[in-house]
Amino acid sequence: MGEAGLSNIPDEVLVIADDIREMRIRGAGRIARAAAKAMKIAAEKYSGVDADDFLSFMENVSKLLLSTRPTAVSLPNAVSYVMRRLKSAKAISVDYLRKVVIEVADEFIQMSNIAVGTIGEIGSRLIEDGDVVLTHCHSTAVVSVLKKAKDKGREFKVYADETRPRFQGRITYRDLSSYGIDVTLIPDSAVASVMRKVDKVFVGADAIASNGAVVNKIGTSQVALVAYKYSVPFYVAAETYKFSPMTLIGELIVIEERSPAEIVSREWLDKHPNIRVFNPVFDVTPPEYITAIITEIGIIPPHTASLILTEVFGAKSYGVEEKPVEESEQV
Repeated sequence: MGEAGLSNIPDEVLVIADDIREMRIRGAGRIARAAAKAMKIAAEKYSGVDADDFLSFMENVSKLLLSTRPTAVSLPNAVSYVMRRLKSAKAISVDYLRKVVIEVADEFIQMSNIAVGTIGEIGSRLIEDGDVVLTHCHSTAVVSVLKKAKDKGREFKVYADETRPRFQGRITYRDLSSYGIDVTLIPDSAVASVMRKVDKVFVGADAIASNGAVVNKIGTSQVALVAYKYSVPFYVAAETYKFSPMTLIGELIVIEERSPAEIVSREWLDKHPNIRVFNPVFDVTPPEYITAIITEIGIIPPHTASLILTEVFGAKSYGVEEKPVEESEQV
């Protein structure tokens, strides 16, 4: 988006967009709620009086937010949730359209927070006394599952891998240890060593494709592969708004790549200017490695992901037109 497109967007919204882009706000659920909050702030701060101009303004805000992180499907789903309702509203006045955006954004944020709590309740039933659990990265849904299990008096142990290069596993360690849960931080390379002791694996998701494949933080597929090798159940905890409607028609989920400076220092890069660094943020875990997906509407096998997309959302509600799936190396 050019300078002109950003000129009338409130500073608070620009800050949220930058925080999402630079991963100061991270985690698919938090990103989605932040996007909805940004749209609410934009509507509140809009000072014009023309309804059509307001619609154009909100389109610019949505484009800005959508440009920040290409993989976290929760973000476009959150933006779409607000924009679909806005576009279907009668353009009576700016005040009326502003009210629509504010109410729908609040509705999405509330729905998201309730979903996390419900997933925690449902998922906690899978944890038994004496279990050893392994987690990867940081997921508010997974943390909710483990905290709910602790609340029910279950005694269990958790291994949280660091999740390089951004070390989100340390956030999981902090959240669980402060809650009184027995948790041990391990390097990513120790996953195979500890898997023999593990009873269940719980991870979150940034996106779920219609075939049940899960896009999550880099390293997830390796954890799933090791769990599969040792016949350890592998559970994904994810809100339904992380399912990707566009995959119903063969669209690919874009895997984001980030700066080499997340892998090696700027100083080291300066000393070795010709070095090539590949830094994908996410990977794809195939559905055959996944035992089940824990959502706010229940526990489902991964191969039923397409039913969630069509029955809960409806492809057409996201502006998806029916057309043949093109051959591609799709998720």
